[in-house]
Amino acid sequence: MGLPSPSYTITLRVEVPASHRATSTVVSAVAEAGAAVMGVDIVQSTSTKIVVDVTCDTVDGEHGEQVRDALNAIQGVRVQKMSDSTFLMHLGGKIEVSLKVPLKTRRDLSRAYTPGVARVCTAIAEKPEDARRLTIKRNTVAVVTDGTAVLGLGDIGPAAALPVMEGKAALFKEFANVDAWPVCLDTKDTEEIISIVKAMAPVYGGVNLEDISAPRCFEIEARLREELDIPVFHDDQHGTAIVVLAALINALKVVGKKMEDVRIVVSGVGAAGTAIIKLLMAQGARNVIGFDRRGALHPGVRNGDGHRNWIIDNANPEGFVGTLKEGLAGADVFIGVSAGNILTGADVATMNDGAIVFALANPTPEVDPIEAGETAAVVATGRSDYPNQINNVLAFPGLFRGLLDAGATKISPELLRVAAVAIAEVVSEEELNPAFIIPGVFDVRVAEAVADAVRTEAQRDLAEQAEAAGDVGSAEQGTGTRPAEPVGAAR
Repeated sequence: MGLPSPSYTITLRVEVPASHRATSTVVSAVAEAGAAVMGVDIVQSTSTKIVVDVTCDTVDGEHGEQVRDALNAIQGVRVQKMSDSTFLMHLGGKIEVSLKVPLKTRRDLSRAYTPGVARVCTAIAEKPEDARRLTIKRNTVAVVTDGTAVLGLGDIGPAAALPVMEGKAALFKEFANVDAWPVCLDTKDTEEIISIVKAMAPVYGGVNLEDISAPRCFEIEARLREELDIPVFHDDQHGTAIVVLAALINALKVVGKKMEDVRIVVSGVGAAGTAIIKLLMAQGARNVIGFDRRGALHPGVRNGDGHRNWIIDNANPEGFVGTLKEGLAGADVFIGVSAGNILTGADVATMNDGAIVFALANPTPEVDPIEAGETAAVVATGRSDYPNQINNVLAFPGLFRGLLDAGATKISPELLRVAAVAIAEVVSEEELNPAFIIPGVFDVRVAEAVADAVRTEAQRDLAEQAEAAGDVGSAEQGTGTRPAEPVGAAR
């Protein structure tokens, strides 16, 4: 059995006989059943009985039922009901629309809606670029999915994906004051998805693609980037790559190695793996080998997949041919974005001294972090119950904050790289150690640092685009100044 988790917090309303040992009996039974008691509150008391709410973390849904059964087995004790805190949080959804302006009088209404709004509509019709200044477009991102690659759940469809997209929107708001909205599309057709996103783009200042299966996600992102004038970002690719690079920059400092000198093994060459390899090489990595379930990518396994072929053409400079375990021997860095339990601690022990292991498969890492830590110098996972969590929330809120503030139209590889460097630099030399190579997800410094770096780079890109087009005036918003009325800097 695993460890109790806040993902499975339950509250049991329990009726017990009135006595001085009433609550201690219940708490002991819950603890003996393997749950972690978080709190006990008395709801009702009479001369003969007490009703208490016992809140506890459990391992999974089945474990919660076992805890309930253990209480019901005690003489005189009855569980009246059991509620799941995670489901309670989701009742009615996690986000809502709120007003920024008052609507209390007829005068308010005449300005916000008819007839006054017509003047604003006319102004935008005459000068379309004013939509960014006079509407929600300046601070709004569409979180777009088709529900085909949701977390560790796979193809569960758009409706079932909605809770994840709501959560993403909530993180945008909480960490960078970006207004994001879920757009879950009931189609898997690549052309239809591209067409729909293009059609709704006038409302948004950016598009965050989420949980779309590979290889379709590559074409969808590439086409939308080419055909839209707002930034398009596939978080499963680039968000992961940004945070991995940030963590690796600091991990290499811990072990005293350089990016250009280390041998890096990447397990998984789907959306995330491909983006990671490209960004690591942009940072100066020279010896990166990508592995799929059959082994290393090399010229002998070339096929029609352009993204895999890019890895074949640009990575694995030694032409290594072999399995993942064989490739791990003598490597300095392992980065896993593949499947759980494919390696053992003994495999990690074949790596060079000062090995770095990023086992990011969720919920089960590629190798047990405890086993990996027996020989590796630095270990990171995608989980919150181990040190060094690689979490995309460190990247996407601040990144879009910077893009929106700059009025960006594109996302360059260099912009992704500077975002990673900004995250890494949040961890000072005094803070840096093997168990702290990446900031925590609630570190308020992160979104602001990323936003500042991205804003600067995006403004530089806009200025270069304007110069190339011979239109200096159109680069006005890229001159290094933020909007006259800030849309809400990260805080």
